[in-house]
Amino acid sequence: MNALKNKVQLIGNLGQDPEIVTLENGSKLAKFTIATNDFYKNAQGEKVEDTQWHNVVAWDKLADIAESYLAKGKQIAVEGKLTHRSYETKEGEKRYFTEVRCNELLMLGK
Repeated sequence: MNALKNKVQLIGNLGQDPEIVTLENGSKLAKFTIATNDFYKNAQGEKVEDTQWHNVVAWDKLADIAESYLAKGKQIAVEGKLTHRSYETKEGEKRYFTEVRCNELLMLGK
């Protein structure tokens, strides 16, 4: 049951080509966003589409795969865990950021 404590599974479409960063120690990082769509009917019975955007990071071998094969619009499935971090802007404001740290990546569609 411990494996289920922090687990995220998403299927969505890439919002842009992955941003690839190579760190000084040689590690590679891929950052990208995926959109998931959900549909529901509002009080008037009209079908409404709700799109949620998710920030995803993939490291090393998964970053290599992302760099080679992922592109804007492609449908993918990711599995990972939620991570939260914060940073301070130049103006001294504290900002919070939530992202999915990808452990598995599956390319779907054509």
